[in-house]
Amino acid sequence: MTAWLGRNAPGVLATLGGPGDQAAIDAAEVRMGLELPSELRQWILLNDVRVGGAGGFGSCLVTAGSGDVIPDGGLLLGLTDIERVHVHMTALAEAEPSGDPGRPLWRREWLPIVAERDGFHGTFLNARTGTMGSWSEGSSPEDGEYPSLAAFFQHVADRLEGVPSGDRTGPAARRRDPRPQDEPVRRWARANGFRVSDRGRVPSALREAYEASL
Repeated sequence: MTAWLGRNAPGVLATLGGPGDQAAIDAAEVRMGLELPSELRQWILLNDVRVGGAGGFGSCLVTAGSGDVIPDGGLLLGLTDIERVHVHMTALAEAEPSGDPGRPLWRREWLPIVAERDGFHGTFLNARTGTMGSWSEGSSPEDGEYPSLAAFFQHVADRLEGVPSGDRTGPAARRRDPRPQDEPVRRWARANGFRVSDRGRVPSALREAYEASL
């Protein structure tokens, strides 16, 4: 992934930041109450998007982030924003617990890797299993979309190269693809001021409101 950026988009590569700091990683782990998987630790030690650098977003939930890297959209996060979004999502889940214990809004072991500025959707790494998943406002998060962080980055590299990717092999990969029949609901929702993700399932309440408007 970084090799492709170096050849084709050196300006974007520069937004990934310089080497991370081991002491900062250790301190973030203590504050979050979990240990970063070795793949993520190695990545941050090589590339840590810094808050206050070019492209900072001020008062947004994501205060830095590297854009134009992830083909599906979203900002690749550095350590500060990983912790910031993690704290936000964990607190949100604790304040508004899911009615289904088996499908919580968020789990403490999920570490955000990619997110939109407002945190409404993104991609996370499961610190316990090493798998990758995603979350989206209005839909239940899905774990297991990619088997590892390396597989996710390989998928990104393949997309950047414009070649088919065989790395989206996690058990939840197929479930997250949006259904074409939901597109009219999404268009109606956007036109009427509802937030809805183009990548996730359409909530049943939104579908009911759309059908009632027909």
